[in-house]
Amino acid sequence: MRLKFLLVTTLAASFVTTGAASAAPTALADAHPCAGQPGFTCSTLKVPLDHTGRVPGSLDLQVATGDNTDAPKGVLLFLTGGPGQPGASAIKGITSRLPEVAKDYRFVMIDQRGTGEFGAIKCPGLQAQVGSSDIITATPEAVDECSGLLGKAAGLYNTDQNVADFDQLRQALGVEKMVVDGVSYGSFSAARYAVAHPDRVSKVVLDSVLPHHQSAADTLYLKGLRAQARVLRDACTVAPACGFDPADDLATVVRNSSTADGVRIFDMIVSYEFADPTYRDADAGDLIGSLHQARAGDRSKLDALLDGYKPGGDNVLKYSAGLHAATVCTDLRFPWGDSGSPSWLRQPSIGLTEHLLPSSATWPYTAKVAVNQYFIQTCARWPRVRPASNPAAELPNVPVLLLNGDRDLSTPLEWAQQEAAAAPNGKLVVVKGASHSIQNRERGHAGRDALIDFLG
Repeated sequence: MRLKFLLVTTLAASFVTTGAASAAPTALADAHPCAGQPGFTCSTLKVPLDHTGRVPGSLDLQVATGDNTDAPKGVLLFLTGGPGQPGASAIKGITSRLPEVAKDYRFVMIDQRGTGEFGAIKCPGLQAQVGSSDIITATPEAVDECSGLLGKAAGLYNTDQNVADFDQLRQALGVEKMVVDGVSYGSFSAARYAVAHPDRVSKVVLDSVLPHHQSAADTLYLKGLRAQARVLRDACTVAPACGFDPADDLATVVRNSSTADGVRIFDMIVSYEFADPTYRDADAGDLIGSLHQARAGDRSKLDALLDGYKPGGDNVLKYSAGLHAATVCTDLRFPWGDSGSPSWLRQPSIGLTEHLLPSSATWPYTAKVAVNQYFIQTCARWPRVRPASNPAAELPNVPVLLLNGDRDLSTPLEWAQQEAAAAPNGKLVVVKGASHSIQNRERGHAGRDALIDFLG
């Protein structure tokens, strides 16, 4: 779910659909020009720490809004990824990438709870060890430090709470409906908002798609692991063709490496796509060539890539690793169930899962890699908290555009196809040769042209 900006027991159904309704509409406060972003106003939205009312307290979320309050087509709420990225500081950048859309819509972005300059959750160990990675596993001490710092709030930074924040923002903006557009994790929260508030969305854009209904298979990254074979093989068909099978190379290298190195290789390849969606550019490190050489016994280039893409150390104001853990460990579903499952059940469930997974479920990787990556190991240590909802309902019957690159390995095309099947009025546009985040990073214009046409 990683997104580099340039720049899943369930809560009561009444909360899922009307969680923000109990909160009185709140006006945006402290309006002022956004620093370094002319044409945009920054302000503060005060929201309950817990929209269910179980835990007292409030949060101040930074919001950035376009000054074009008379935009002919209304409000477009643009949601960032991670989870862990802020939104307000990115509004100028995204509107500059989408000028044809920005002239017709009033863009609104929000620092989702636990992110940004004024609200980032700061967990030093996680920040240093994993940064913005979804795959590398932190030490138990770093996970325990973070959950300890959050205390009773460890279960209050989930997508249900975000969805309630978004609807409170909609009320503060004084609009009946809005377009909701999300990238990566933002696609998950956008879809979840649409499911919870179908009468409040006019259109939905899901870019680099994470399915809104999660299963343990998703958290094990099974489709993502298998997708690497498809993507690398496709990259090798481009002239001049490789003349060898890069997926078989990857499988061999992984099986000749430790489990920890297998996880590192998985993480590195997901990161590499941001620099080189061809996977063969010599200037970027030629991932496919480095794997081929490593299989032959020379790991020097592969080791250089592993070192160059080593995660951790991201600026917490730009990406909160603590928020990321707090969200995914409450939202997602796991081999042991959810975040409400007892701690004693978790490790035995992981061991059983590793034993039962067939090689075909993870190839070119292994079951050991699948159960030793971030989602499984980090969340196995997260404290027992009330789980977030995991709605299985389809997306509402409103126009939905799904955008995904066929070279995306962070949110693979297979996830977009899964979500498209749950969108009765959806259209999936596959951008050939593109990796993660079409609206932010597409090198061509095909995906953005589809967006412009959809929102026109």
